[in-house]
Amino acid sequence: MSRSEFHVVPDGGRWKVERGSSAFGTYGTKQEAVDKGREAARANQPSQLVLHTADGQIETEYTYQDDPYPPKG
Repeated sequence: MSRSEFHVVPDGGRWKVERGSSAFGTYGTKQEAVDKGREAARANQPSQLVLHTADGQIETEYTYQDDPYPPKG
């Protein structure tokens, strides 16, 4: 089973939550976006929430449920 990945990324002075090429929403603060991203990640386990800095670099990652990577075998 693969995991869902959600990203909190900057969006022109605002913040958005993305899953692949789909945006879940745009928020006024990073904290609002993190809260919504965390809700989405917890509701779609196994999943990962990746937080980015204002310049787009990865800041931190959170994994929910058992991490399927690397796959067994």
